[in-house]
Amino acid sequence: MLDIDQSAQGKGGFRDLKVVAKIVESSLITSFHLEAADGSSLPTFRPGQFLVFKIPSGDAKGYVLRNYSLSGAPDDLSHYRISVKREPSAGPSLPVGLSSNYLHDSVVVGDVLAAQGPRGEFVLDEVSDRPVVLLSGGVGLTPMVAMLHALADRSARRTLFLHACENGEVHALRDEVIGLIGRRAGLSAHFCYRAPSAEDRAANRVHSEGFITRDLMQSLLCLDDYDFYLCGPPPFMQAMYQTLRGLGVVKDRIAYEFFGPATVLDTEVKPKPVAPTAGASPVPAVGAITVEFRKSGIVAEWDGAAQSLLSFAEDQGLAPEFSCRAGICGTCTSRILSGDVSYFEDPLEDLAQGELLLCCSRPKTAIVLDL
Repeated sequence: MLDIDQSAQGKGGFRDLKVVAKIVESSLITSFHLEAADGSSLPTFRPGQFLVFKIPSGDAKGYVLRNYSLSGAPDDLSHYRISVKREPSAGPSLPVGLSSNYLHDSVVVGDVLAAQGPRGEFVLDEVSDRPVVLLSGGVGLTPMVAMLHALADRSARRTLFLHACENGEVHALRDEVIGLIGRRAGLSAHFCYRAPSAEDRAANRVHSEGFITRDLMQSLLCLDDYDFYLCGPPPFMQAMYQTLRGLGVVKDRIAYEFFGPATVLDTEVKPKPVAPTAGASPVPAVGAITVEFRKSGIVAEWDGAAQSLLSFAEDQGLAPEFSCRAGICGTCTSRILSGDVSYFEDPLEDLAQGELLLCCSRPKTAIVLDL
């Protein structure tokens, strides 16, 4: 029987947020300032977290769920801010991004959006005293700006805001970042444009051109033990993660928001465990929790460092279906045959008896999954 912690039972939790400002930040990115429609106070959020929105879809269900990072100051709860990139079509005859284009084209000041959260595990570690590198590409800067607000206002940690984008036309929140790094000593920013315009160069908007390379990173960073935070498009994430690892940065110092398996970023792949032969019994450590993937014939000792059952399954060489990796879409719904799990993110949709979401659960006891 599936045993869900009481703390994980709030599957609704959507509230109405009223759009009180809509601000164009660049040719692609627009910010939306949101207040509680009923005038109530907004929940606090940790820098890096996001909100989940119900966006009208026009189909039988009536909506799709989309998540957008909070880009504003965590200490200012007079309103929330999300900064949304207009997503183009992914190819000929393919539709444009449904939710981003709806927000850009249809939502105006005074409209009300249904949102849940804040939620998410990609957050600034405010206990650490190590220097920080906020490394972003494109719209991946949105959670980094929230983190920079917290570092400027709450901390004395040395921080580098390192951002890559196409040019000044698409660079959002640039002036805000410059204002934040001017608040105290120890804060700096570096902007790398792949194809800066003549106007970018004349106005000194860009610090380097092309791509963020190993040599550039070495020139900007002193020899030290940094905390790195990484967010951006998948190709950017792959290149930056592997660059950092090549510079000797240990995995535990690289936090990232990436809705895909960690093995896509990391070139080091763990060996697959050998499936037990017929009649064989696994020999876990005394008191260890085991996870059995019944259909695959794999029994493995649970790794407490694994982010979720989804990432643990991927570590065993399995490839369950997934999409959001945040308890939102339901794509990774699986059957649990025995044992108990707990959720570290509340599923947004009700689950049938005997079902679980792999992406936001961990085992409490030995479990058997129908995978």
